Amino acid sequence: MRDRAVSLYSPVAGIAVIGVTATELVREIRDRHDLAPLATAAVGRLVAGAALFGAGLKDRERVSIQIAGDGPLGNLFADAWLVDEETIGARGFARNPHVDLALNEHGKFDVSRAVGTGSLQVTKIYAVGQPYRGIVPIVSGEIAEDLAAYLLHSEQIPSAVALGVLANPDGVIAAGGILAQVLPGADERAARELERRALAMSPVTQLMHDGADAEGLVQALAGGLELQEHRRLDIRFGCLCSREKVEAALLGLGAKDLREMARAHETTHASCEYCKRDYSFNAEQLVALIVR
Repeated sequence: MRDRAVSLYSPVAGIAVIGVTATELVREIRDRHDLAPLATAAVGRLVAGAALFGAGLKDRERVSIQIAGDGPLGNLFADAWLVDEETIGARGFARNPHVDLALNEHGKFDVSRAVGTGSLQVTKIYAVGQPYRGIVPIVSGEIAEDLAAYLLHSEQIPSAVALGVLANPDGVIAAGGILAQVLPGADERAARELERRALAMSPVTQLMHDGADAEGLVQALAGGLELQEHRRLDIRFGCLCSREKVEAALLGLGAKDLREMARAHETTHASCEYCKRDYSFNAEQLVALIVR
């Protein structure tokens, strides 16, 4: 099943719903970072959430989500941006990718304990103007609830968020998410029906296992609401790193440190935290950065 985001809305009811399938995306991230199953579930949820937010972006905009928790996973990061009018790019990683805890009392990944307490920060970067940052405390560490809390408290949008990643030691079986938002002036009866369906809905991974694509996830939540398609986007793994950005980071170390690195190492390596791409610099290249 192709990774895709589908956005639909009801102008009459004042309801907007987005469905995302992100299995291949999460597989790519899992393989690049050698994530343990629990870390795969946590990063996969956050990246699927970033893709849900990314479905509402405009040209050259980007959303970045960071969870700073005191659990064993450490900080979690995810980005999503518009590659073009038909594609969302996304990426993510965990500071401690090999963390794997025992299942919780429900037989599920204990993402909440792995994340711990702390804060969730969402940064929206626009084509013009200053970035917007919103920070909220971690509510549960389950990530979906934390993103819903962010939308309510930072953007004053009542929302329901469901995220799911089904993974095992052999890889990723399914990953996706649903975001429903009650817009200003929404029909109260429609909003109550949406809330009822959200509470009764099967888990995202179960819906996907049963064959639901992104639009099927939306319909599972929206039910009989008459929705109009607003947007349909493919989702793929991507990265925003470049050699030029790595050079700028190296220059930030200062000329003294760069000269010491050039003397101590025949080749200096820098790896992108998101995609694991390796950038190498020999001694002459490091010195050349200083004298540009």
